[in-house]
Amino acid sequence: MASTRSGAHDARYINRELSWLEFNARVLELAEDDSLPLLERVKYLAIFASNLDEFFMVRIAGLKRRQSTGLTVRSPDGLTIREQLARVTGRTRDLVHRHADVFTKDITPQLEDAGIRIVHWDELADTEAKRLREYFRDQVFPVLTPLAVDPAHPFPYISGLSLNLAVSVRDPDTGAPRFARLKVPNNVPRFVPVAAVDPAATFLPLEDLIAAHLPQLFPGLDVLDHHLFRVTRNADLEVEEDRDEDLLQALERELARRRFGPAVRLEVAEPMDPRILEVLVSELEVDPEDVVHVPGLLDLAALWALYDLDRPELKDEPFVPATHPRLSEGETPKSVFATLREGDVLLHHPYHSFATSVQRFIEQAAADPDVLAIKQTLYRTSGDSPIVTALIEAAEAGKQVVVLVEIKARFDEEANISWARSLERAGCHVVYGLVGLKTHCKTALVVRRESGVIRRYCHIGTGNYNPKTARIYEDVGILTADPRVGADLTDLFNTLTGYSRQTAYRTLMVAPHSVRAGLLEKIRREARHAAEGRQAGIRIKVNSLVDEQLIDALYEASGAGVRVELLIRGICALRPGVPGLSENIRVRSIVGRFLEHSRVMNFCNDGDSEWWIGSADLMHRNLDRRVEVLLRVCDDVAQRQLQHAFDAAMADGVRCWELGSDATWTRTGERDYQAGLLAAAGELVG
Repeated sequence: MASTRSGAHDARYINRELSWLEFNARVLELAEDDSLPLLERVKYLAIFASNLDEFFMVRIAGLKRRQSTGLTVRSPDGLTIREQLARVTGRTRDLVHRHADVFTKDITPQLEDAGIRIVHWDELADTEAKRLREYFRDQVFPVLTPLAVDPAHPFPYISGLSLNLAVSVRDPDTGAPRFARLKVPNNVPRFVPVAAVDPAATFLPLEDLIAAHLPQLFPGLDVLDHHLFRVTRNADLEVEEDRDEDLLQALERELARRRFGPAVRLEVAEPMDPRILEVLVSELEVDPEDVVHVPGLLDLAALWALYDLDRPELKDEPFVPATHPRLSEGETPKSVFATLREGDVLLHHPYHSFATSVQRFIEQAAADPDVLAIKQTLYRTSGDSPIVTALIEAAEAGKQVVVLVEIKARFDEEANISWARSLERAGCHVVYGLVGLKTHCKTALVVRRESGVIRRYCHIGTGNYNPKTARIYEDVGILTADPRVGADLTDLFNTLTGYSRQTAYRTLMVAPHSVRAGLLEKIRREARHAAEGRQAGIRIKVNSLVDEQLIDALYEASGAGVRVELLIRGICALRPGVPGLSENIRVRSIVGRFLEHSRVMNFCNDGDSEWWIGSADLMHRNLDRRVEVLLRVCDDVAQRQLQHAFDAAMADGVRCWELGSDATWTRTGERDYQAGLLAAAGELVG
């Protein structure tokens, strides 16, 4: 079945941008769910807002860039760029108003009932206002910089995602109106505690505090009005990689340019003076359809500050990740290496502790005098990463340490450049991967001498080496001493660090060479088996399914009678349940306390079941423009663990969303799948 790339609307595919908006709508549904703890709902409001910011900075910015260059290529579902932007704009406005309504009409009153109030200046008592005047004078006023706009003062640069006040003033001597811009500082708390005695009870938005003191910022002028606005800019880097140029320098140059990307969205708080809006639209060079009128507070991503309040009764019950039963030390401490010599360990985070598994693996390797080398990829890590600390200590102890730092990881570029330099200073060999490809795989290789014999220990996972996100992202990984995996990772690291052109592996599929071809072969094998009356089935869990070639192969498998079960957390361009096309395909999405992030694939293979885990989503970029790794899981116990988790996710009654043939997602079920895994985290499924 050939893919349609242009022409009339192709109903086989769902538009990826609209599908992403429906994922964010599922996040919003959690904010609307009054069965969840109140501050968890506040958290989902913040996540929705920050998700939407990134969507505009990257996806909408990309569409607009292509539109400006005159490209006329349609999306796989047959829409022009203009049509996509129009549909995205309409759906975004609906969601933004729902988002504001949930916060204003539903959650804010419940916060007040719980003793957490967000107030306006005119609601303050005299004593409260006096205290906040002093706070403004001491903490806020010194960092404010009002910028005039007139023939002598051009319209100032407005940084992306900053909150700003557009202020109208008048000269009392001439009666002439004036316009000024005042940036709300982002290094002062957005929600200012009103009372010193109980600072976690009542808050005043920082912009309200500033607005109440505008006469102090414009002495001698009459302050007529003020309006809050916020700009989103294109933040998608376009690094032109040249084989003869230092990638680090090229990326740093592009990072400096990103601050000045064109505006792609203008958010304004209602009501907004049409004359002020006209000035903003003209000076920021945005189209009128790029203006989003928000009926309430702007930038609700700032609600993380409320979620961080010490109110445990308004949040999910805290949990402590369990140490994997195979790694628990008991009375006699046991090394990770000794455990792996007995067999593989499948980890399922955050249910299994990252600190007592992956982190301990790297830390023990760094401290072990018999370890000769550590090789690892780092895509995203935390600011105080114990993984980075361990790698530095290993290098300082004289071990060979090779670290591939992917400095092009979006929005983590500057942090990764910093870590790369720290690692280099400690004596680590730092490389940045292959020209033209992002290295997205999650791999670690430890080389150890044991009784004169070299043995290799490995970790391959679906998530980043980040102990902070490992507590909130759902991921899986394998710790293994399988010599075939060790040989494969040795070949892979030689490819990433040297001139090797290895493309064939024993236990791995590696993009961009073999993941697409390997998955297509396995999907088509299932179709052949079904056509021959043999056992067939496909189960896939990924963040996103967009690639048309793989979607078409899944349609063909469905047509051959293969039962296809898909767990897609985010974007799904496949349309399930269409008679004659995809009636054997079922698509489910689970969105909850933990971000479903693992990539797991299962092919029945006539009863000789294959399980694969790894870093690749089913998107063009992952299959063609990234270094991704999928590992075949051979250990019987690990396979049963993966099957148990997948069975639990697809069981009846699980709280999830089901995708219909009309591209709508319907919420169903009440049982919390993640809570069930959390309760069983300390048990070994076998």
